Amino acid sequence: MTIPQATRSCIDLHCHSTASDGALTPAALVARAAERGVTHLALTDHDTLAGLAEAHRAAMSAGITLVPGIELSCLWKGRTIHVVGLDFDPDDPGFRARVARQVDNRRARAAMIAERLARLGVSDLLDRATEAARGEVPGRPHFAQALVAAGVVRDAAQAFKRYLGAGKPGDVRACWPELPEVVSWIVDAGGIAVLAHPRKYQLTATKLRELTEAFRRAGGQALEVSTSGQSSGDLGFLAELCRRHGMWGSQGSDFHFPGAAWCELGKIMKMPDGVEPVWHHFREPVRC
Repeated sequence: MTIPQATRSCIDLHCHSTASDGALTPAALVARAAERGVTHLALTDHDTLAGLAEAHRAAMSAGITLVPGIELSCLWKGRTIHVVGLDFDPDDPGFRARVARQVDNRRARAAMIAERLARLGVSDLLDRATEAARGEVPGRPHFAQALVAAGVVRDAAQAFKRYLGAGKPGDVRACWPELPEVVSWIVDAGGIAVLAHPRKYQLTATKLRELTEAFRRAGGQALEVSTSGQSSGDLGFLAELCRRHGMWGSQGSDFHFPGAAWCELGKIMKMPDGVEPVWHHFREPVRC
């Protein structure tokens, strides 16, 4: 069961808009968050800052505090890992240049996906996927939409099962930087580096402890303890990792689209006792 965090403050520090692979524009996302009682929101689109300006304007109108956010892709032992950056300076020139490199990586990856799927006979597949992404760099969900629209598959689930899922032709890994490098980008921009949804990497407990230690040594400060799709056992395990490594706890719905009751803005399992919340360490600390 998911529950709001508090009556006065509802904090959601992980969600996505059409600037990456979400279904709602940044403004619509903020409006939905406001309707659901969210008071503090971080828009954490994949490897881009493109939605922040629109989200900031919408947040000011809605009375929501918008925390600068992003979800950056990187590699650890050959595995793709995601790191959420929070409360950084979005105007930091060095950070913006590094994020631009990530966008270039995503653009090259999209072109390779289109090339691999060319045998399906869908003309202008990359253009169709880009249109589905509303002009932003398309990811696999946008290619799935394009394949559905072209009549190649009946729905997105079938697109992933046949063409885009793990081990399929459209499963293209980008040339992401290594974990310590990405953590340093966030820290150098004055932000807080958070290991995103640690239980979703399908790592054993031993491997996840190893990843957490590597993340901490690289300068990572927090773990995403509470996110969608987790069990109470996951929550307790991640809370213990925070305590053991002296790290802060973060939380977020990882919202992408409406209609999934298990993944809704502002609906997050309560942070366990004894875990220091990451928002206590923002430049403007949030006290619930």
